[in-house]
This record gives sequence, C-alpha cells and structure tokens, in this order.
Amino acid sequence: MKTLNYSGNDVSLFVGRLLIAAIFFISGVLKLISPGSTIGYITAMGLPAPVLGYVGALVLELACATLLVLGYRTRIVAWVLAIYCVVTAVIFHHALADQNQMFNFLKNLAMAGGLLAFSNCGAGILSVDRLVSRRASTVTPSTL
Repeated sequence: MKTLNYSGNDVSLFVGRLLIAAIFFISGVLKLISPGSTIGYITAMGLPAPVLGYVGALVLELACATLLVLGYRTRIVAWVLAIYCVVTAVIFHHALADQNQMFNFLKNLAMAGGLLAFSNCGAGILSVDRLVSRRASTVTPSTL
C-alpha cells in the first residue's frame, strides 16, 4: 500500500498559496460587489477606459487567485500577479507621503516578493501542477 508523505515544505507552499490568494479573492469580490467605487477610483487616477480596467482587474484577481489556490500554472500565475502588484503599487499607491498609501505600496511590493518566490519554486506536491507533471511522466510515447 502506497501512502502519501507530504513534507513540511509542501504544506508551507500550499498554505502560502492560500494566504496570498486570499487578498486577491477578497479584492476581486469587493470589486464585484461595488463596481461603481472601483470604477470611480480608476477614473480619479486619470486612467483611460476605467470600465475596461475594472473588468480586467476583476477577472485577473479572481482567475489568478483561483489558479494559485489550485496550484495550476503556478509559476506563470505568480509572475502575472507579481507584475500586477508592482504596477498597481506604482499607479494607485504612489502618494508615499500619506502613511496609508505608503503601507499599501509596501504591502504590494511584499506580495510581489512572495509571488516571485512561488515563480521560482513552484506550487509543491499539493497542486494540479504536480498531478499534471506526474501524469506526463508516466505516459510513454506510442510507437508507430
């Protein structure tokens, strides 16, 4: 009988993915609940096409958070979210004289750092990525 043996590293990677994804889920759900305030904020920042920006941010946050939790295409998703964090920090939290804005700026940079770690090490064994790679390694090419 074969038993699964998860290392502390695999559990840490899974919990880390959950914790980082939580902020994107919450942010996405809040955008979904109150589109007017989000679109208004984007408009106030002087960005073009605020509705398009709203929809893009909403889809990116919810889709990437889901993929991160599942551990699917984790390295790519982590890069996308890390770039998103840095871009949103620079665009929306650049008023560093305001302590709240500075905190949000630094929070975004810290999340980008954590995401870059996932882009390097992957999702671990508790992930769809691992299932896909395991299946790919057990499939042998057919001979014609």
